[in-house]
Amino acid sequence: MGETGAPIRRIVSRLPEFRGRPIRIDVRPVLLVSGGRLVHSGARGAPVHAASDILGRRILLEEELYGRAGELARVLTHELFHFVWARMRNACRWSYEAVLEREIRLRGKGELGWPAEEKKQRLERRDVEDRTRRWRDYVCESFCDTAAWYFTGGSDGETLLKPRFQAWRAAWFRNFAPAGRRIPI
Repeated sequence: MGETGAPIRRIVSRLPEFRGRPIRIDVRPVLLVSGGRLVHSGARGAPVHAASDILGRRILLEEELYGRAGELARVLTHELFHFVWARMRNACRWSYEAVLEREIRLRGKGELGWPAEEKKQRLERRDVEDRTRRWRDYVCESFCDTAAWYFTGGSDGETLLKPRFQAWRAAWFRNFAPAGRRIPI
């Protein structure tokens, strides 16, 4: 990772060891999304805390996050795990997906972060059964939110998932990222 300051180094030092090409982390005063695209601060759009460019190996963080250490850790971890998701083997993705399918079969409500919660609320039965794009997008966001929750020790009030489902996800991550394993990013 490029030089991004002490707060970023502290956060990354508490995460599993990653292997892969460097990821550049830049800070912007304001981040807005309009029509699924990142727009400049002078434009209209929905505010976001961060954005990732997987192919460009870059993460953009909203400057305001630097005043909130816990939120910065959660958001950065979430964004880094988008890079992990992109490098994961399908079998590993499907095993995480199976955890979510089980939760949904048991009518599990809630998520471990708002990005996944918003996507989960839009799901229909057909999305799960047919593994639609909407379902796959939800699974990815859930993976990243769960990673942020698991590796940072919480989610600043965004934990809406019942404890038994949290335990299942924690068990999955313990298996996925045992101590000493380097994770492709």
